[in-house]
Amino acid sequence: MKYIKANLKLILLLIIILNISFISLYKADIINTSVSNILIKQSIWIIIGIILIFFIYSIEIDFIIKNIHILYIIFNILLLILLIFGKNINNAKCWFKIPGIGTIQPSEFMKVILIIYISKIIINFRKNHKKSFYNDFLLFIRIFIILIIPSILTFLEPDTGAVLMYIIPIIFILFINGFDKKWYLIFFIIIFIILGSIFYLYYFNNELFLKMLGNSFYLRIERIINWVNNNGLQLNNSIISIGSGGIIGNINNEIYFPEAHTDFIFSVFSSSFGFIGSLFLISIITLFDIELINISIKSKRIYKYIIIGFTGLIIFQQIQNISMTIGILPIMGITLPFISYGGSSLINYMIIIGIIFNINYYNYKYKN
Repeated sequence: MKYIKANLKLILLLIIILNISFISLYKADIINTSVSNILIKQSIWIIIGIILIFFIYSIEIDFIIKNIHILYIIFNILLLILLIFGKNINNAKCWFKIPGIGTIQPSEFMKVILIIYISKIIINFRKNHKKSFYNDFLLFIRIFIILIIPSILTFLEPDTGAVLMYIIPIIFILFINGFDKKWYLIFFIIIFIILGSIFYLYYFNNELFLKMLGNSFYLRIERIINWVNNNGLQLNNSIISIGSGGIIGNINNEIYFPEAHTDFIFSVFSSSFGFIGSLFLISIITLFDIELINISIKSKRIYKYIIIGFTGLIIFQQIQNISMTIGILPIMGITLPFISYGGSSLINYMIIIGIIFNINYYNYKYKN
């Protein structure tokens, strides 16, 4: 009972968000019938997620942190197996197919593992080393090695969206850690050089670009170019669909666009419930995020880093997903947490919530 009381606000917000997911998926099922039994499958994933939340609660959070390196090794092996033996689905080897259940995407769970593992590395390193430019360099090298292995394996699948989701939460963690300011400047210079090189190859040497980075990454760059030029069927239909919702929504709107149940679930909800519905959804998401930030503020030591990483991951996905459906950011195949359809994604975020519940319960117990 105390466990529920400690996390009551987050639980209530999560229940509202999951109900919004059901409503949106029901509408998406009408628009895009390529996936059968969406609501039944999503219900199964939610039940599994709830079971995992209680399972995580039964385990000491410090036990998970202590043994996170084992999960890191296991999931890197799974990514390697997937790359070698995985079945090609939509020109990518990102999923293990489980008969009668669906698909499982190891890269989704690697996001959680990396956040916990790198938080652990930072805490342990800071205990034994004073802050200095040189020691920051040593720590960066360790973090880079841990990050680069799954990033390469995932990039080769290819799944550049997942690689981005590995990097973003780690950046959040590094920023709150208080590195020497010179490192932030160096980091942005490196990012600028990498992005500049990619776009140079795209515009001036297509053959070398395809040889080095592959066709899938080339298509992702084209999506960014189409976004700049305001082109593309998905984006145009998404904007039309959202606009057709008006102020209070258009229940009968059935404008078709691919991935209505995953990447463009916000468009589906907005078209059905209009500006008022969209404002309500964004308000609920914002309250959810504020609660996560409040929990991170109350947390100590490694727990703060872990929750900051999780919060950064969730907020980035929310901003990217909603923004790409209205043309503010390029389409990158990133789903809306807890609302989009998908077993691996939903279970991954339920695991995240389970860990946050666990940490917040310890905060509550310590305070009381």
